[in-house]
Amino acid sequence: MAQTVLVTGAFGLVGSETVRQLTVEGLPVVATDMGVPANRTAAENMPSTEVRWADLTKPDDVAKLVRTVAPTAIIHLAAIIPPACYARPNLAYRVNVGATESLLKAAAALPDPPRFVQASSVATYGARNPHRVRDLLTADTPLRPSDIYGAHKVKAENLVRASGLDWVILRLGGVLTAEPRLDLDLDTIYFEASLPVDGRIHTVDVRDVARAFIAATTAPVVGETLLIGGDESHRLVQGDIAPSAAAAMGLVGAIPAGRKGNPDNDADWFGTDWMDTARSVEALDFQRITWPQLLAEMAGRMSWRRQAMRLGAPLAHALLKRRSPYYRYPGRYADPWGVIDAKWPHPFTRDQS
Repeated sequence: MAQTVLVTGAFGLVGSETVRQLTVEGLPVVATDMGVPANRTAAENMPSTEVRWADLTKPDDVAKLVRTVAPTAIIHLAAIIPPACYARPNLAYRVNVGATESLLKAAAALPDPPRFVQASSVATYGARNPHRVRDLLTADTPLRPSDIYGAHKVKAENLVRASGLDWVILRLGGVLTAEPRLDLDLDTIYFEASLPVDGRIHTVDVRDVARAFIAATTAPVVGETLLIGGDESHRLVQGDIAPSAAAAMGLVGAIPAGRKGNPDNDADWFGTDWMDTARSVEALDFQRITWPQLLAEMAGRMSWRRQAMRLGAPLAHALLKRRSPYYRYPGRYADPWGVIDAKWPHPFTRDQS
């Protein structure tokens, strides 16, 4: 039987790359997402891809979509992630949990149910103090989410496991792109600046993530939870990422120094850490792009613009310093949940069922 892959969240960072790779490989793919203007514009550049607009928070729309497409595999990427999930927690729950439940029910109702590949996150593990926790994350590391996003993903994972479908869960690290992104919104800048600069994070290029999802639709990994991160060069600390990416774009010195985390407080950290990816690489063979390669490619794509950006670096530094969540903030250490809660009240784990 010919394989048809339904990709949700198809116009997001991971979704658009997954759809692109499926199309290049000549595999039948149906892309679905909200029919907002930006997505419709992006769809115009994908004339060979079948696109079906749908609101996954509406169970009837989901049932119709799945029944019409009758996919052999579903790659479920649609999600509302931090910091947007803090600003709109109720909508985030409907997307992150409710839409997953509707998709699973619709898929299970098909005469020939598809394989369900669920996008999850290392946020499920919760805060990780690198001064006290030395081990790498594995599929068996206990789940202790620190925020609503991690809690949503734990609930979604449980729904997937109980669905009766053939399923695969991929827990993602920090997904990055070599495409220079000069359009980051102020909320994202604030959020990223709130995180302890010495917090460990395992990054991965979006193209490798897409490779992993596509492989998971056919590889002999049913019933497995796999961790998706880059090679060892992607085992970074939070303070490495923004300054290195900014420098690659020409903004050398533009990112103000952040704050380290409190080594004596296990709660004042974010839900990221380094992962053991041995099993996922063995099963899915997805790691291709190193951290230095990603930065070099980013610099290459900026081309002549890097010099112009370099001239603006001092001004950018001054502006970002004043917009830092720790500008005139008391204390010595990073207080991520304090400054996040000040901007978006109640980001912490709570039952929203």
